[in-house]
Amino acid sequence: MTSNGSTILVVDDEIGIRRVLKVCLASAGFVVYESASGHEALSVISELQPDLVLLDLGLPDMDGSKVVTRVRQSNQCPILILSIRDQESDKVTALDAGADDYLIKPFGNRELLARIRALLRRGRSETLTTNFKCGAFTIDEAHHAAQIAGKPVRLTRTEYTLLKSLVHRQGNVATHRQLVREVWSGMYNENALHVLHVTISNLRRKTERDPLRPQFIVTEPGVGYRIATGSQRLP
Repeated sequence: MTSNGSTILVVDDEIGIRRVLKVCLASAGFVVYESASGHEALSVISELQPDLVLLDLGLPDMDGSKVVTRVRQSNQCPILILSIRDQESDKVTALDAGADDYLIKPFGNRELLARIRALLRRGRSETLTTNFKCGAFTIDEAHHAAQIAGKPVRLTRTEYTLLKSLVHRQGNVATHRQLVREVWSGMYNENALHVLHVTISNLRRKTERDPLRPQFIVTEPGVGYRIATGSQRLP
């Protein structure tokens, strides 16, 4: 897949990092803009409407997670966090705020570009079709139906909504808090977390060869769940 001239905003207070990223992205065909602070980034995003944002968390004027929260009030463009922070709590905070993916510095250019392409594919598919595919799963939103490896699977309304939330992320992790909010529109607490775990277990019983050793709906310990996108043996 080519970039098709997609616009990317790089938000980082270190000019050296911005320059390295600009060279990498421009060589891949992207149109690159830069911001050095959170408030500047918010202004540029509002005016430019970029196709994707690369965002550092350690900005001089505000935490990157707050930038994500502000952006999500009016814009759903993909946001990929690039940060030296590797603590689970930092990842959860950023993803809960509305970031789409999280990549820890230092990283390789090939991985960065692969993550960017995946996020852009996801955004484009959501505007073109009501059928979404991720790994072994296909969601048909027009008919509220789901398939695994091309075979229909009978799901309850809640199971379908949960699977749809995971499939839409195209292999990126969904946090517990995000799923509770999207599926149940409820407050995140111990009871909500228990209901989420039970529903995940029910989904696995219907879609996995061995629900105790899931291949398709993968647990990210302490964070949430994601759909495996590699090649696994189908039920």
